[in-house]
Amino acid sequence: MPRKKQNEPNTHRTIQVVNHIRTLIEDGSLQPGDKIPPEREFARSLKVSRASLRSGIGQLVAMGVMKVRHGVGTFIADGPPAFGKASVSIMGALHGFQSWQMFETRLILEGNLAALAEEVAEMFAAMNNPADYLVHDVLFHRIISQASGNPILAALMETITTAMYDKRLKTVERSIDMRESADMHREIYRAVRARDPLEARRLMEQHLRMAQTAQGMERAPARKKAQDATRPKRVQAVLKASPLEKNLPATAG
Repeated sequence: MPRKKQNEPNTHRTIQVVNHIRTLIEDGSLQPGDKIPPEREFARSLKVSRASLRSGIGQLVAMGVMKVRHGVGTFIADGPPAFGKASVSIMGALHGFQSWQMFETRLILEGNLAALAEEVAEMFAAMNNPADYLVHDVLFHRIISQASGNPILAALMETITTAMYDKRLKTVERSIDMRESADMHREIYRAVRARDPLEARRLMEQHLRMAQTAQGMERAPARKKAQDATRPKRVQAVLKASPLEKNLPATAG
């Protein structure tokens, strides 16, 4: 049986490297942004070959757990992991992902995306019916909060959106920005579909600021009407009677 060359990685040792670094991260010994020891020193401390160490680090880099800065060193990533098709395959091999688990993940991710896409389509279809449009607007934001997987966040959003829906229903008929609003929801959906959290967040913040301004404009006529209704009757009578000239008898020329 041929012997493995010294510069070839050992699969068992590679997994040992990955698990060791993961343990150091989990127990706080390695923090985001930390630089790991030099390759020779680290390989000696783990009692593995430098080839196996490089292979293990390569897998962690593919997962987005570590980053290599050429000429500087290897660091623990200080941002969210950037998963690619290779990293999912590696994680599946390491953790024994099952086919049903992969399909369950797809149901959660793609189911939410499909639901968002449906609500966006319904918004464009409801352009001429503000009340229906508002329902799909609320459902869109509800789906996003539920997709977070945080039940506390979802419950809070449910409370806020329900309260805002009740108030908005009274003024939505005066909305003048439905096309712009639907376009913005579509852009948010596209950012979510593209797995671009920064862009999705930027668009959502822009949308909420625009919505706040638009809804303020919707309420303005209602406030003016309410003010007119509460104006003292004496003042209304004076305004209604003017100009006084129409009540005076005609004078001879």
